[in-house]
Amino acid sequence: MLKLTPILLAIAYAVLMYLFSSWRTRRELDEKSQPLADHDLRLLTDRMARALDLPEIKVHIYEVAPVNGLAAPDGRIFLTRGFYDKYRAGLVSAEEIASVIAHELGHVALGHARRRMIDFSGQNAIRVALATVLNRFLPGVGIWIANAVASLLAARLSRQDEYEADAYASALLVKAGIGTGAQKSLFRKLPGLTGMGGGPPVWLASHPPTEDRIAAIEANEARWRAAIG
Repeated sequence: MLKLTPILLAIAYAVLMYLFSSWRTRRELDEKSQPLADHDLRLLTDRMARALDLPEIKVHIYEVAPVNGLAAPDGRIFLTRGFYDKYRAGLVSAEEIASVIAHELGHVALGHARRRMIDFSGQNAIRVALATVLNRFLPGVGIWIANAVASLLAARLSRQDEYEADAYASALLVKAGIGTGAQKSLFRKLPGLTGMGGGPPVWLASHPPTEDRIAAIEANEARWRAAIG
């Protein structure tokens, strides 16, 4: 029973972290967001909604400065104020913003948004359990090893999610008649827009390298053309 204690504590910790993180995220988004009201973007989201046989696609502006898009665990889609300001300044086109919305819709449709919250809790549980066990044998070092293992796991899961959401977005953009050109051009702009030109090593990055993402989209397009023709 004593040997199981760290594992049981880690499971309890994971459950509590999931519940707390979900509540905190929902409250933060409720307090700091408002519906997106932009005519040109609405025309594009309406086209995507028709492609998905939905009445509409609701998007909110999250009032924070970083350039990002996100899908909440409850399925809502958000663009940050920083991203929207880049669009208003002419640095990002409406079609490029539409590609972000399509990508976040992919995270929702594929269950990534909710799973990421669970994964986050689970990774913290792994970190706690590993640190507890390893510190018995490697005092002072176990916590560093546990953190490294959890970080590598998180990066790998996140990169896979990004490829899957990219593929979903590409298919949706093609079906809506928007195409993938803006999706690919935005990827090339993102390092400059976010100020993350260098970035962490690929094996620690939560997003795949730009050229790899573009290559994956083009491979999907070639496969779809072959299937049609």
